Amino acid sequence: MKYTGFTILLFCSFMSFAQISGSNKKQLSAKEDSLKIQSYKIINGISAEERLKADSLFTRAFVRALKIPHSFNYALDSIQTISKLYPPDSSFRIFTWQMVINENVIRQHGAVQMKTADGSLKLFPLIDKSDVTSNIIDTIGNNFGWMGAVYYKLISTTHNKQTYYTLLGYDENNIRSNKKIIEVLQFKDGQPVFGGRFFNTAENADLPKNMSRFILEYKRSTSPRLTFDDELNMIVVEHLISPSNEPKKKYTLIPDGDYEGFKWKDGQWNYVTKIFTLVTPENEPPTPLLIRDAAGNIDETKVAGYEPEEKPVAPTKKEKVKKKD
Repeated sequence: MKYTGFTILLFCSFMSFAQISGSNKKQLSAKEDSLKIQSYKIINGISAEERLKADSLFTRAFVRALKIPHSFNYALDSIQTISKLYPPDSSFRIFTWQMVINENVIRQHGAVQMKTADGSLKLFPLIDKSDVTSNIIDTIGNNFGWMGAVYYKLISTTHNKQTYYTLLGYDENNIRSNKKIIEVLQFKDGQPVFGGRFFNTAENADLPKNMSRFILEYKRSTSPRLTFDDELNMIVVEHLISPSNEPKKKYTLIPDGDYEGFKWKDGQWNYVTKIFTLVTPENEPPTPLLIRDAAGNIDETKVAGYEPEEKPVAPTKKEKVKKKD
């Protein structure tokens, strides 16, 4: 019985790729090598012109590769600078990437490839319209009105027999702030729809009541946590504060070590004010370094670097210092 699951996994993997003919796999492998080179240049090109050219070459070659029959079953794993996410039902996969034009102009590109019975290509290009959208937090759009993000996590949920795909994404916003995003993808009449009234924020007066996506904007030099915790079965979001007491200036916001979040129930992500309310046996809260002390005052020594500096511990007299070989 130990080997049953492994055998099934190998069989399913074989069946997945068995639909691709040898010649098609050879074509995809060759195109993957070319795509890998251009995708690297999109991120690491020295000039904006080099990055723009690489993005154009990559996009055209990428579409040509996906037109090869049953390309959905080819993983494209060697392209490391492009995000690739699959839902548990494997009904589609979503590709996203970003291109830096300059410090204040950063665009996201992407595509949704649907799995088809005959192996033909059904592709929805994602067109970033965030630069021309006045109220991103409240916008619901199709693939031509996408708000742009590089997605790093996909969560599948259901309600009334409908499947919803929650995407956690990252947006390198500008020279002063970055963003992390929660938004729901659903398919209506076979078409992708990004955003929707899936957030119940009644427990937080500071959050909009009818937002279509959650956006966590913060100081560029920090990196607050926004992820899905499998054990808690909820989205965990690190709470932000403004040390200068200017919360409307998002570029001043930094994590304070406290956590809030969202839990899926009745077809919505319901806001949870405080996640970690229990205390560990050592009587310490299970949170990282706190910015505020017990009285609510900000400890300035913890603001600048956020993470505590590790200092080497000198050996005691009883300890023996091992010599390096």
